[in-house]
Amino acid sequence: MDLLTRFLKYIYQGHLFTAKDRLLLAVSGGVDSVVLGQLCKEASFDFGVAHCNFQLRGAASDRDEEFVKALAENWAVPFYSIRFNTSEFATVNRLSIQEAARELRYQWFEEIRKKEGFDYILTAHHANDNIETLLMNFFRGTGINGLTGIKEKNGALVRPLLFAKRTALEQFLQDQSLSFVQDASNLKDDYTRNFIRNRLLPEIASVYPEAEQNLVHNVQRFREINALYQQSVMQYRKKLVTQKGNELFIPVLLLLKTVAPLTVLFEIIKDYGFSAGQLPEVFALTGSDSGRFTASATHRVIRDRKHLIIAPLAPSERSRILIEQPGTYFFDEGTLHFRLKENTGSIPATAATVWLDARQVQFPIQLRPWRTGDYFYPLGMVKKKKVARFLIDQKLTATGKEKVWVLEMQQKILWVIGHRIDHRFRVTDTTREVVEISYLKQNEQ
Repeated sequence: MDLLTRFLKYIYQGHLFTAKDRLLLAVSGGVDSVVLGQLCKEASFDFGVAHCNFQLRGAASDRDEEFVKALAENWAVPFYSIRFNTSEFATVNRLSIQEAARELRYQWFEEIRKKEGFDYILTAHHANDNIETLLMNFFRGTGINGLTGIKEKNGALVRPLLFAKRTALEQFLQDQSLSFVQDASNLKDDYTRNFIRNRLLPEIASVYPEAEQNLVHNVQRFREINALYQQSVMQYRKKLVTQKGNELFIPVLLLLKTVAPLTVLFEIIKDYGFSAGQLPEVFALTGSDSGRFTASATHRVIRDRKHLIIAPLAPSERSRILIEQPGTYFFDEGTLHFRLKENTGSIPATAATVWLDARQVQFPIQLRPWRTGDYFYPLGMVKKKKVARFLIDQKLTATGKEKVWVLEMQQKILWVIGHRIDHRFRVTDTTREVVEISYLKQNEQ
């Protein structure tokens, strides 16, 4: 069966997309993405090409951009490109180069998809990428879900080449006499994935020649095992967990009688901010006296006579969440998303999204409930005002006031969340970069 036939079979059997969908292909110019583009062209799919120039390899990055542009012209499809200052973005956001490039490209792909009316984003991940991901997760330490590899479909993101090994893609490229560009960094062992690809897997294959194929098959087996595992976990949750208000009760004796009490306990508590590293400490509560507890950033597990109780932290105990860099942060009243962006002049006209002058904002920032004595300078006012008086003027109820949180930097209130920013951090005519903060209330998620 030729590669095109296998490609179409994989797409339609997996219900990845239909022939009527518009597709945005992420094309770097390497072997994998060139093959993906050619297959889509031969299948007569409606697609466009998106290319990111991360400006990390000087003239070579520009060469790749021009190469992909020529590919798109040859395929007679729309071409979209962008240049990122990846190194600067990584430094500002305290990310590795790999993390920065990933965040930049997927955010941009999604923007183009929505703006240009594409249904799906296609990337050229293949079976060897799946193997590498499996091994990376295994060596880092993971649960069964981490061994299930890369998903074929995740929302609007589709990976239709996961059925094919790299050798099959290279053979197709050769048979079609297609050109490609080589990223020299892929030949180095600087990154973990490259080390696994270039050194570890060849060494394993010298002893176990069928290792790659066995690992490909194992991914599917692990997926089926994970499905059974999740089904079992759900059954244990129903059997063990009783909810009373916003608290969960787990009978200790029933928990200890399960086949794998540590695993079952972790699957229950992980959704409440507890890490795998905290599991031994939480499990120790099964043998402790009443009143002892272990806390995550949002909850406590308390030993209470015959039960373990999972309960939200009281306001005094959850009073400070440290925002060290842009990203997404969860708290009792919802979710905050921070990002740096250029000042386009279109300041959001909603209380749920605000812009602050990036020159005036320094991380870390504290997220906490407001308290008596807090004051700020409400936007449009040059005199300070106590937050308590401001909330009265906003006609909030007593319970409504209890749910108000603030962002604080160096003892200055940046934003009374969902209500008003501080005048001192407003965007002005000289502002070039802003910190955009979006707030999604708990009941809106």
